Amino acid sequence: MSEMDTSRRDVLRLALTGAAAASVLTATAGTAGAYQGNMERALSSLYDALASLREASSNKGGHRVNAMNLIEQAISEVNAGIEFADDHGGGGGG
Repeated sequence: MSEMDTSRRDVLRLALTGAAAASVLTATAGTAGAYQGNMERALSSLYDALASLREASSNKGGHRVNAMNLIEQAISEVNAGIEFADDHGGGGGG
């Protein structure tokens, strides 16, 4: 593996970590909603999974790409859930 491949992976990992942090901060900034710790941890795990899939080789018969698309959809849903809870004073339940 070349230094260029490692460098690209490191940049991607940092970018995804930054995106996850920014997303969590954006979803929770300026609201009086309850803390969404479980949802935020789930969001972080989804970003980690997406980063791992992006680093994986592409010879998976389309399943890797499908998984990435589903994770991106899940990220959107988790963000929507956080926003909904913030807008409606929710913090408990699922």
